[in-house]
Amino acid sequence: MQAPETPACVEHPTIRVVPQTFPNPPAHVPADLSLTAPSTASANLDAPAPLRLWHLTSLDAPTVAVAWSLAFARAAQVRLPLWIPPLLALAAWAVYIGDRLLDARSALRTGNLTTLRDRHSFHHRHRRLLLPVAIAAALAAAFIVFTRMPIAARERNSALAVAALAYFTGVHSPDRLTSFSFSRLIKLSRLLKKELLVGLLFTAACALPAISRMPMPGLLPAWPLYADAAFFALLAWLNCYAIDAWESAETSPIAPQIQVQAALLALCGLALAFLLSPEHPRSAALVTCAVASVIMTALLDRFRPRLTPLALRVAADLVLLTPLALLLA
Repeated sequence: MQAPETPACVEHPTIRVVPQTFPNPPAHVPADLSLTAPSTASANLDAPAPLRLWHLTSLDAPTVAVAWSLAFARAAQVRLPLWIPPLLALAAWAVYIGDRLLDARSALRTGNLTTLRDRHSFHHRHRRLLLPVAIAAALAAAFIVFTRMPIAARERNSALAVAALAYFTGVHSPDRLTSFSFSRLIKLSRLLKKELLVGLLFTAACALPAISRMPMPGLLPAWPLYADAAFFALLAWLNCYAIDAWESAETSPIAPQIQVQAALLALCGLALAFLLSPEHPRSAALVTCAVASVIMTALLDRFRPRLTPLALRVAADLVLLTPLALLLA
C-alpha cells in the first residue's frame, strides 16, 4: 500500500489552505510478508538455491535429527529399527512447519513484522501447501507410532511428547489457556529459556532411541552415551542462542559474545573427547564432531557481516551435520 499523495490546494473565499505532508509518513503494514525488512546491505554472500530451499521448507531440522540419531546409535553400538529415522524426520518436519506458520500468523495479527525472517515469509506465502504437508507428516508419524512402536516404548516416550506439547503450547497459545491441564508445564516452559528447552527436547528426541536400546550395563557402560547427549544438548543450545543473537542484532546494536562461549564449550568438549578416547573411541569421535560444529559456529559469528541473513541461517544448520563424516566413513 502506497502512502497517500499530497492533495491539491483547497481554495476558500477568504483563506487559502495548503495541506502539509509529514516528512516521514507512517509506515503501513504490508499485506504480503514478502515485503519484510531488507537484508543488511554489507552482506553479499548468499547460500546456493538448493540449500536455501532446504532451509526455507523446514527440511533442515529433520536432516539434523536423523543424522544425530544415527550417530548416537553408532556410538552406542546399536542398530535402530528402520522406522525410527522416518518417524523422527516426519515429526520434526511437522513441528517446525507448524512453528513457523504460527510465528508468521502471530506477527501479522500484532503487526510486529520485525520478528519475521525469510523462513516465516516463505511459510506464510506457501501456507496453503505447507499446512497440508505438516498435517500429512503428523498423521504419518502417528501411523508409525501406533503400528510400529512397541507399547513399552510408547509409554516411555510419552513424557517427551507431553514436554514437547507443553513447550509448543506455552510459546504459541494465549495466556488464557494456562488454566488448561498443562498449565504448570506451560508456565515452566515460559520461565526457562527457549534456547535451553529446544536444546533439551531436540537432544532427547535424537538420543532416546539409542539409549533405550543399549545392551546390559555390564556389556557396555551407558555413561559415555549420556556424556555425548549432554554435550550435544549444549551444542543445540549454542546453535539456538547464536541464531537468536544474530537475528536480534539486526534490530539491536548489542550482541552477545558468541565466540567466547563457543571457545569455552569447545575446550570442554576436547577435554571430554580426550577422557573418552582410550576406552570409548566411538563416543569420543562423536564428541569431536560436536566440537567441530561448535568451532564452525564461532567462525560463522566471526564472518557473519560477509553473509546475508539467509546464508547465515542456512550455514548454522549445515554446521550441525558433522556426524555425517562418521556415518559415511
